[in-house]
Amino acid sequence: MSNPLDKISLDNPWHLLATGFGSGLSPIIPGTMGTLASIPLYLALVQLPLSAYWIIVIISCIVGIKICDVTSKDMGVHDHGSIVWDEFAGFWITMSVVPLLGIAANDWKWLIAGFVLFRAFDMIKPWPISYLDKHVHGGFGIMVDDILAGVMAGICLAILGFVSGWI
Repeated sequence: MSNPLDKISLDNPWHLLATGFGSGLSPIIPGTMGTLASIPLYLALVQLPLSAYWIIVIISCIVGIKICDVTSKDMGVHDHGSIVWDEFAGFWITMSVVPLLGIAANDWKWLIAGFVLFRAFDMIKPWPISYLDKHVHGGFGIMVDDILAGVMAGICLAILGFVSGWI
């Protein structure tokens, strides 16, 4: 049996994006590494007006379906751990709370809390995330559970901000 990683190339733009610019190729915790790699792009995106931020995030989710679908088919494995574009989009959804609430992007407690919350929802996969993860396939299936994890983590991040007095 061949290694699915042998079937991808970072010269292929679909594969490059799907692996989070190579971050998903980490031999340990690729999803976490992918989320970490999404932080610099988030810090650039959050400087944009909120409407531009959301347009880019929505486009990333829609195009992400194709990115993840092409790469998973090329690898011959559905939702291989090295495919982390879904983590990029999910984390950006979580962190949309920051510009939405008018919080300074350089407030690191929000970044750390958002990171931890998103990774928790993505790894633990509470219902309905677990249902979507098991029953929805293809590129949409790869993206949808992380999109929902991002929404749920974003809601929790906003609640944490209010409860903790950060806002």
